[in-house]
Amino acid sequence: MLSRIAESMFWIGRYVERAEDTARILDVQTQHLLEDSTGDEQTTCRNLLSVMGVDPPDDREVDLGLVLSLLAYDTDAPASIATVLAAARESARRARETLSVTMWEALNTTHRAVTTGQFQRMQQGNGFRWVRDRAALINGAADASMTRDEGWQFLVLGRMIERADMTSRLVATAALAGGVGSPWSNTLRACGGHEAFLRTYKGLETERGAAEFLLLDRLFPRSVVFALSRAEQCLDNLESGQRAGFQNDAHRLVGRTRAELEYRPLADVIADLPAEMERLQLTCARATEAISHRYFAGSEGTHWMGGRT
Repeated sequence: MLSRIAESMFWIGRYVERAEDTARILDVQTQHLLEDSTGDEQTTCRNLLSVMGVDPPDDREVDLGLVLSLLAYDTDAPASIATVLAAARESARRARETLSVTMWEALNTTHRAVTTGQFQRMQQGNGFRWVRDRAALINGAADASMTRDEGWQFLVLGRMIERADMTSRLVATAALAGGVGSPWSNTLRACGGHEAFLRTYKGLETERGAAEFLLLDRLFPRSVVFALSRAEQCLDNLESGQRAGFQNDAHRLVGRTRAELEYRPLADVIADLPAEMERLQLTCARATEAISHRYFAGSEGTHWMGGRT
């Protein structure tokens, strides 16, 4: 496969997942601020921007309005939903000949709703749900219409690396919010896993249980371990002729991180969740660099999240 096409497919997967998960994180945080009237809005917003790798401007008060601008609506902000959806559409344009009509139309109409201001005019909660619905439509169109060739492997690989990264950010925001109640309930709901969690843990909701579920559950599709395992499988499929060891640095990084998470005592992981999640995000960034070096020309994603991933 041409490196140009492979790179575009990889970044479509990442950009669409980034838009969806940013919407999930913003939904969690806006709900938390509304529910907890005693909370410090400025501290919460600063923590959220820090977790997302965004430096707030020095000349503005850090409040929810600024967060929504930088992470949702501002087309000049590199981490905003509007920016990454535009980037997904541009990557799709570069790989137009490999996309099905339904997937291209799903990406194109989503992008048009952003550029016309329709997304920004929506009520906040409705807007975040709209982003999640559009991401599901794009991913569903890909799942239903793409052959499982190398292009598909790169699309899913990008999606899974981004999902591991963004789930770690959701866990970090919940840990920084403190407490064992509402922050973790909202985080589980944002991941679409609250009901699955309650069934798995028999209705007992604790910080330890929620962290274990979001990080280590092998059956929940948004857990970090599940995403890293799928990324490993994609790399296996792309390196199908290899008989011994791992010559692919990305495969080595992803596999080692997944194994460390599974084999380390959970108490060690949750002792300092924000630091552990930052370490996981760094691994995703390094794996992305290794994938780009091995497979791509390196023209896309150069300013992704301020260079962090």
